[in-house]
Amino acid sequence: MVSNFIDRNFIKHKEYCENEEYKGWDPYDGLNSKVFQALPFKKYDIARLAWIQGFKRSPINLRKVLMVPKEYNAKGIALFLNGYCNLYQAAKNGNTSYGRPVELLDNIRSLGELLISLKTEGYSGAAWGYNFDWQARRLFLFKKNTPTVVATSFAVDALIKAYEITKDREFLNTALSAADFVMNDLNRTEKENGFLFSYSPLNGNNTVYNASLLGSKILAICYHYTKNEKYYEAAKASVQACVDQQREDGSWLYGELKVQNWIDSFHTGYNLDALSYFQKYTGDYTYQDNIKRGFDYYINNFFLADGTPKYYHDKVYPIDIHCPGQLPVTLSSLNKFNEHKELTDKVMQWTFDNMQDEKGFFYYQMKKGLSSKIPYMRWSQAFMFYGISHYIKENSKNA
Repeated sequence: MVSNFIDRNFIKHKEYCENEEYKGWDPYDGLNSKVFQALPFKKYDIARLAWIQGFKRSPINLRKVLMVPKEYNAKGIALFLNGYCNLYQAAKNGNTSYGRPVELLDNIRSLGELLISLKTEGYSGAAWGYNFDWQARRLFLFKKNTPTVVATSFAVDALIKAYEITKDREFLNTALSAADFVMNDLNRTEKENGFLFSYSPLNGNNTVYNASLLGSKILAICYHYTKNEKYYEAAKASVQACVDQQREDGSWLYGELKVQNWIDSFHTGYNLDALSYFQKYTGDYTYQDNIKRGFDYYINNFFLADGTPKYYHDKVYPIDIHCPGQLPVTLSSLNKFNEHKELTDKVMQWTFDNMQDEKGFFYYQMKKGLSSKIPYMRWSQAFMFYGISHYIKENSKNA
């Protein structure tokens, strides 16, 4: 059985991540290099951009020789926390292959506390960023730990799930305070109907659809627990602005800038996931047709018949590990897992066969030529842990 094959190989993956203590490298962590920080070039945007891209694109891992340390990444820890919450639910349903509920509870509590310790201080509410400086093209520099709505949304989702299991009020209160970050610290780009939340409090990346929808996701969750109508109203305004930009065929471009006019797999999944959360946590089903059209486009355009996951709608390569990782998440969120289980089995089988190393970690990307097999912790290991845990949780319901 495919699920048994995945169980065996996921155990290797889980052991790898636990042995690394969830610390690792990232595709974008080049500026953490102690060598680069000692050079005068660090003052120049073009040098920072070239250095990051060199690290990201190289199939050879330069991080040890250029002194980039393995570190915690807040989004990565949130993904692991979410994953352990799913494994806990699977264990409660009878699948204890990854630990008994009491053991998994220890993982949930320790990762929840770690995640809270990683939040960025100085904002209106709880917020999380990345553990490295990031030069986004030449337009702007995100300094280390600058909070983003993306990292914050994953943290909020994970802490809420951890709260529902542990009933630890610190997890709940920290998550709910993130609504103030979204409401007060993110920029808004006004549209004909509603507005778009920015990617971060800094100017730049102000018109990315998945980022705005993840802001709505945070507010919808917080509305559910607080019944603060301002959260619902702002969440709906952002959702409306984003669905207005959905194309006739159900797809979304990544963003409004000319350099953001692509359509890809996992960001489409993010959009659908956020819309499903908006429905679930607000009870507002206005956008059910948008979800249906978006999902039809997603499921019909990003996966080949043999289970190969595509990155873009019109080409396969590079195959990014996020593409298969997001599939069980989206299916779980939209309650479509059983309907598409055969495809999911094929995608998971293909991914384990082609993108998992014998040591247990997953590769970053596969290309037609030389692929990157560097074991990135946030991008590859945490995201696949998160995705496979959804697969395991959904399968446990049918055991």
